[in-house]
Amino acid sequence: MTNFNRREFLKFLGATGIVSVTSPLHASNVRRVTHDPSIFPSSLDDLVITPLLKKSTLISWGDQISKKDRFGFNNDYNAIVPLKEDSALLWTNHEYIHPLFIHGEMNPDKKTKSQIDQEMYNVGGSIIEIKKLKNGQWKLVKDSPYNRRITGQTMIPFSKNISIAGNNFAMGTLSNCAGGTTPWGSVLTCEENYDNFYGEREHGETNRSKSDNGWEKFYDNPPEHYGWVVEINPKTGAAKKLVSLGRFQHECATVTTSKQGKTVCYSGDDKAGEFLYKFISSDKSSLENGTLYVANTNIGKWIPIDLELSPILKKHYKSTTEALTHCRKTSRILGATPLDRPEDIEVHPKTGDVYVCLSNNKKAGNYHGSIMRLSEDKTNPLEFKSETFYAGGTDFSCPDNIAFDSKGNLYLTCDISGSKIGKAPYKKFGNNGLYVIPASGNNAGKAIQIASAPNDAELTGLCFSPDEKSLFLSVQHPGELTKDLSKPTSNWPSSKKEDTPKPSVVELRGPLLKNLNLLG
Repeated sequence: MTNFNRREFLKFLGATGIVSVTSPLHASNVRRVTHDPSIFPSSLDDLVITPLLKKSTLISWGDQISKKDRFGFNNDYNAIVPLKEDSALLWTNHEYIHPLFIHGEMNPDKKTKSQIDQEMYNVGGSIIEIKKLKNGQWKLVKDSPYNRRITGQTMIPFSKNISIAGNNFAMGTLSNCAGGTTPWGSVLTCEENYDNFYGEREHGETNRSKSDNGWEKFYDNPPEHYGWVVEINPKTGAAKKLVSLGRFQHECATVTTSKQGKTVCYSGDDKAGEFLYKFISSDKSSLENGTLYVANTNIGKWIPIDLELSPILKKHYKSTTEALTHCRKTSRILGATPLDRPEDIEVHPKTGDVYVCLSNNKKAGNYHGSIMRLSEDKTNPLEFKSETFYAGGTDFSCPDNIAFDSKGNLYLTCDISGSKIGKAPYKKFGNNGLYVIPASGNNAGKAIQIASAPNDAELTGLCFSPDEKSLFLSVQHPGELTKDLSKPTSNWPSSKKEDTPKPSVVELRGPLLKNLNLLG
């Protein structure tokens, strides 16, 4: 990993120097509340936050969102779609289930169809309407006509009526990790560890691997129906799986407009030794048509996944659709560069540079991961330079999700595995945290922790309200290591030791979001 000094990192963030930001707050407010770095790292079973922020729980697993639907389990990615000045739609991913909390049966071979149906209901995503109150806090609008669920049993067509594994529809969406939003107001939700539910089948083989959850016992759905990016209309719930973006363990789908005026989508395959992808659309208001590319970071080029543009693929596939369905094999054929678990990707709002979280690669001895930057050629969108400036291991470990505010400040959450928290080589970091890296001011270029997760949990789904006065955050899988319901390893958000933990979406707001100079 490349070492860096503070001035180099300011350049990395697109800052021109260390400049002060005038505080919009009165001096009395500054004196009354200060950041307390001594509370971090934390090992408390609580969402611990800096005094410069306030917290409130927006919604939790099992909460009623309509007369027929409840909020799903293990919330991850969040996306805001504004409705009016004081109201918006919130899309939330529900990545996976913990059978002990859902119905109690941990052995997949003993699960009943009814129990698997419960699991299928608790994945996918939720759409809820939220409204901002006079005090600035956001609240669920109960029984809003917009409130609905997309689940593991929702029938979803493939884009352009394409047939995948013999069908142009798939049953449900699952393993929904991160995502993205489009300029035309839709939400993208990404299917990541799909093999946990229906197994996997390698290209050219007939048998599939056995899944961890055993859904194939009652629902013989092809593995090829999962691992896609799903586009959702948040106002209607209409969904489609985008074949054009390829099939792999999508961590995110970050959409931007390139310097050439093209609609572009970046996505990473979240597994050690897998790849980074870029889709360039041929339409300004659709992701159904265009070309998917995979990165060779050694030579700084995007390589097309298209049988006409990469003729070598014709030796292995009959169509580009077939190549897109098996992106991992395809990318190896094309000589793409294996990376250290490409996770969330964001585009700097001022420079246009692409930032990629590389979480870790334990097999290769990289336990802490890094953040990589791609600077694409201004005239040739298929060429780029890449560099690693911020290596994990000192200030944070295992970077997972990032978000920029409009000023270019970088917010970062980390995902140390629950079974490794508090143990070497992660002991000094405590529970998983939320960090901010200011782009200017006295702390420019410095990663500062501002929140810590409850036991076993990770913080994810970073999402700002339209006015950037609130930051929404998912608290995912608290108490994940629980083996006995009478002795949960976490009780969050409750303080009662006998209560079952509940994944939840929380809202953070306060003076820090207006002025990072308050960090000292």
